[in-house]
Amino acid sequence: MGGLDATPAALRIRIARLEKRLRRLTAVLRLVLALLRLLRPDMARLRVPRASDKSRLLRAIDRSRGVLGLRRVLGIAGLSPSRLGAWRRAARACDLEDALSCPRSSPQRLTDDEVAEARAMATAPAFRHVPTGRLAVLAQRLGRVVASPTTWLRLARERGWRRPRARVHPAAPREGIRARRPDEVWHVDTTVIRLLDGSRVHLQAVIDNFSRRILSWRLLERFEPGVTAALLVEAGRQRGGGGGPPMLLADAGVENRTGAVDALVESGLLRRVLAMTEIRFSNSLIEAWWRSLKHQWLFLHRLDSAAGVRRLVELYVGEHNARVPHAAFEGQTPDEMYFGTGDHVPGELAAAKAEARRRRLEVNRAAVCGVCA
Repeated sequence: MGGLDATPAALRIRIARLEKRLRRLTAVLRLVLALLRLLRPDMARLRVPRASDKSRLLRAIDRSRGVLGLRRVLGIAGLSPSRLGAWRRAARACDLEDALSCPRSSPQRLTDDEVAEARAMATAPAFRHVPTGRLAVLAQRLGRVVASPTTWLRLARERGWRRPRARVHPAAPREGIRARRPDEVWHVDTTVIRLLDGSRVHLQAVIDNFSRRILSWRLLERFEPGVTAALLVEAGRQRGGGGGPPMLLADAGVENRTGAVDALVESGLLRRVLAMTEIRFSNSLIEAWWRSLKHQWLFLHRLDSAAGVRRLVELYVGEHNARVPHAAFEGQTPDEMYFGTGDHVPGELAAAKAEARRRRLEVNRAAVCGVCA
């Protein structure tokens, strides 16, 4: 037995150890085969750029082919015989680390020096103001690298070249202005909606900051700056008593600085503040509502006439104010927040959530699957 203990007891121990090891290897092999069937790696399309990974796979194939046979090994690895032969020839001839192909088989490819020069120009701070496509032409005129813009873009994408274009912005508020009660802060703004025939309609609205309720709106077929004052008067009719005059947050558009709006401000009915001019806050709350209105509703329909857009906006405003709950209000609608009629909603939703979880536990615990049975 080659110097080993050949007693029956020693052989039984050795056989038991080998059987235990065989069971472990069989379990590992089953797991690996299951993962291969699940992931289905396609070695014909999967690129292996590192030479060390190729060498490791070649050594594993050479060790396994004597037991399983080359065809079965290649079937398990998902490797074609032609690609195996190409890797072996490359291993004997040269070691190409992270190369798509051999330079001799692709003689028109850029040389290593040209790629290094392109990388130096792409990542140089002196050329950060030049777009990559124009940088390729500039490199040709300078006589440094003669390559097409598509080649530059492909190299930058494949090799992860990061151009030194880190933008420096002034610090901005991470949260917009927030009111503590209804009619404390209003937002007014105008947006343009393009119809299918290329014409435009102008939509102007006033929204309450505290409740997100649309207080008034108007759709116009042509831009009329004088409508702003009428919208603000209409919004003011819904106000309850108490509290000071609302602070009107508007941009510096001409429609927000007309004589009629100035008269409302001078009368003490409003306090006008220009966003990003007199305060650092932007008018983003109503701009976010514009985005929801357009992308979640208007752009899902054929906008072929101003009358059709007006009907769509009227329906959306009604749904927004009275029916659709707002996540920031614990399930209350803008109308309920504005008029103070939804204080009971958070408690009811919490109770319904607890009841749903209780019933869910009962149903799931009473259910029986095949394993439980």
